Amino acid sequence: MADLSLTRKSARELASLIRSRAISPVEVLDAHLTVIERLNPKLNAIVTLAADQARVAARAAEDAVMQGATLGPLHGLPIGIKDVTVTACIRTTFGSPLFKDNVPSEDAEVVRRLKTAGAIVLAKTNTPEFATGANTVNELFGATRNPWNPELSPAGSSGGSAVAVATGMLPIAQGTDFGCSIRIPAAFCGIVGIRPTPGLTPNHPMPMAWDPGQVHGPLARTAEDAAMMLDSMVGFSRLSPISVAPPWPSALTAVDQAFDAKGLRIAYASDIAGIGVDAEIDTICQRAAESLRSAGAAVEQVAFDVSDGRDPYQTWRGAWMVGQQFARMSLLEQFGDNLKSNIKAGLNVTALDLAKAEQTRQRVFHRFRELFDSYDLLITPAAPVRPYPVAMNFPHVINGRAFENYVDWISPAFLVTLVSLPAGSVPAGMTSDGLPVGLQIVATRFEEPKILSIVKIIQKLNPIGFPPA
Repeated sequence: MADLSLTRKSARELASLIRSRAISPVEVLDAHLTVIERLNPKLNAIVTLAADQARVAARAAEDAVMQGATLGPLHGLPIGIKDVTVTACIRTTFGSPLFKDNVPSEDAEVVRRLKTAGAIVLAKTNTPEFATGANTVNELFGATRNPWNPELSPAGSSGGSAVAVATGMLPIAQGTDFGCSIRIPAAFCGIVGIRPTPGLTPNHPMPMAWDPGQVHGPLARTAEDAAMMLDSMVGFSRLSPISVAPPWPSALTAVDQAFDAKGLRIAYASDIAGIGVDAEIDTICQRAAESLRSAGAAVEQVAFDVSDGRDPYQTWRGAWMVGQQFARMSLLEQFGDNLKSNIKAGLNVTALDLAKAEQTRQRVFHRFRELFDSYDLLITPAAPVRPYPVAMNFPHVINGRAFENYVDWISPAFLVTLVSLPAGSVPAGMTSDGLPVGLQIVATRFEEPKILSIVKIIQKLNPIGFPPA
């Protein structure tokens, strides 16, 4: 009988137990398969289960341990890969009925790296069609549900990965983030997610090789697990023209050495996007930020407004959608409404629109730069609203004020994307009705270890545990 307690252990604990031969990769796999069997029918986080391939890999991983082979940091760990990221010999549908039988012949570079580190691809996780939308619903597989309340959304577009990790179906999972797609699902599901600096995690294969928008990143239950996974994903690749090597040797080592926040200057801003924020969420996030004073940080509430970046992001995003789908434009009318409307909006973007957007984008970047002349980190609510009903495409109002469009509600996250900065999401606490609230931590480029070090401290100060599912 599977030992389900293994699914409550961190990825790092599991990796250590595997290396010491206290448990086997097959036992770890069986435990997670049992949880998937029990919970996935209710939550719909996993859309393709590669159990047979994973079992072959787990047995090989067990043999490697017994033979004393050199083991990677993720050796024997089952992981999930978002269903927009290609996986060799495992179905990748992009959340689209048009690709329901698509089985790639190669791994994405980030998947190859995770497998080289010893990870075993067990599952593909749900996403909206081609990751278009801050929810996790598609015509092919339906809706993924929030583990804290299945009537609510886990957000998106990496909602399947976030739900699988939050519930113990998987110890860690990969996601992608262009607007908010790692950070807000992590916030809605009560786990850790990080959007790295563009270039750190290679995007190959991708139609827009020079694009700094979409990045791959980890979703995990602890800062240490996220750091361990990030270390396995980053690094220079000749396959990516914007690829860079990290200026730090190991994010995990930095996190391990973080015991307090002494000397750090932290700015807390309630609403960087000018859209408002739910009062209870703001209170919880501000309290979590201020709790860092007990760890030695200097925390100051600031007014920081980059709302003028909202329109430039929409312009960039429109053109990006066209570029991403250029080779599939003949299928435009067969796509779902979300994807189709995004592409059509992008087709209306002109060179003048892009030029104007870039001018404002530059000013927004320098406003962030000036802030970081005075502070080490910026902390904001990861999402301005609480999880919304799963049947809704997006939340429509905040504090009685209607959003102008369906992506405005994620603008506190996408404004960070706009200026190519890294950011993490960490649980800050719980609402009065038992829902997790996420805190977004933003830093200057290549400061992922600093972000994850603060994530570690905040998790210790504000633990929330597992969801009731």
